[in-house]
Amino acid sequence: MTSVERVCQYIDIEPEAPLETDHKPPPDWPQDGGITLQDTSLRYTEDGPQVLQNISCSIKPKEKVGIVGRTGAGKSSLMTVLMRLAEPTGTIMIDGVNTTLIGLHDLRKKVSFIPQDPILFSGTMRKNLDPFDEHADCDIWRAIEEVELKPAVEELPDKLEAVLTEGGTNFSVGQRQLLCLARAILRKNKILIVDEATANVDVRTDRLIQATIRQRFKHCTVLTIAHRLNTIMDSDKVMVLDAGRLIEFDEPYILLQKEGSTFTRMVQETGKAEEAKLFHIAADKHAEKTAHDPEDADNLSVCNMKKNQSA
Repeated sequence: MTSVERVCQYIDIEPEAPLETDHKPPPDWPQDGGITLQDTSLRYTEDGPQVLQNISCSIKPKEKVGIVGRTGAGKSSLMTVLMRLAEPTGTIMIDGVNTTLIGLHDLRKKVSFIPQDPILFSGTMRKNLDPFDEHADCDIWRAIEEVELKPAVEELPDKLEAVLTEGGTNFSVGQRQLLCLARAILRKNKILIVDEATANVDVRTDRLIQATIRQRFKHCTVLTIAHRLNTIMDSDKVMVLDAGRLIEFDEPYILLQKEGSTFTRMVQETGKAEEAKLFHIAADKHAEKTAHDPEDADNLSVCNMKKNQSA
C-alpha cells in the first residue's frame, strides 16, 4: 500500500509548463544576454510564503552580477525562476523575449547552469559533455583542455568513450566541477548561471574555475550566487537579497561607500584583514571601469562630495 500511496502522490503533482510552444524565439536568440525582471514573485506552493517578492531590475548584456544574501534570502530561488524550474508571477525578459511564453526546451537550452554540486550522468565522457551530439571531437577536446583536464582524460583507456559511473564518482569533486564547466563552454550560450561552483573544491581548482569563467565568458552575461564574497567583489554589479526582496543593486565599490548598506555590513563581518582585501578588489575594479567610462567617475565624485558635506 505504500507503493500505491506514492503513485497517488505522483498523480497529484502539477506538471511542468509545455516543453514546446507555438511562440518560438528567433534561432539566434539570445544575441546579447540582457535580462529584465519586472515585479517577479515566487511561491513554491499556492498557500506557501512568497520566497521572492516583487523583484524588478535590469541586467545589461555581458554584465557580471554577484548575488548575495543570508541563508533563505532567495538567491537560489532567483535562479529557479530564470530557468523556470518553478513558475513565477511577473515578467522575465531575455533580449526582449518573455520567457514565460516560450517552451522550456527553448529556454533551458539557451541558458548554461553550473550547480554547486556537479551533476554527471551514467554514460560516456562524450555523452556527458555533448549529450545532444552537436559538437565535433576537436571542439570537445578544446573544452577539456581549457579546464586543464586533457591529461586526465587522455590517461583513460577509452578516452572520450570512457564510461563514467553514476554521478561521476570515478572522478574527484573538483574534476567533476571542471567537467560541468567544460560542458558549459561547449554550449557557447550568452547567459551563464553559477551557483558558487567553487564552494566544495580545493584552492587550486577554485582559482582555475574562477579564471576560466572570467576569461572564457567575458562576452557573456554571468550571474553568480556567492557564498564567499571574494568571488564576486570584481563583479560589475552586486544584487543583495533579503527575505525575498531586492534591497541593493549596484557596483560593489559604490555600495561600500554607503556606511549603512547591508553589503557594507556583510563585508565588515569578514574581519579587518579580509575587509581591506575585499575593498581593494572592489576599488581596483572601479578604477578599471572608470578609466573606460569617465562619466561613472564624475557620478561617484558627486556622491562622495554630498556624503562629505552631510558628514
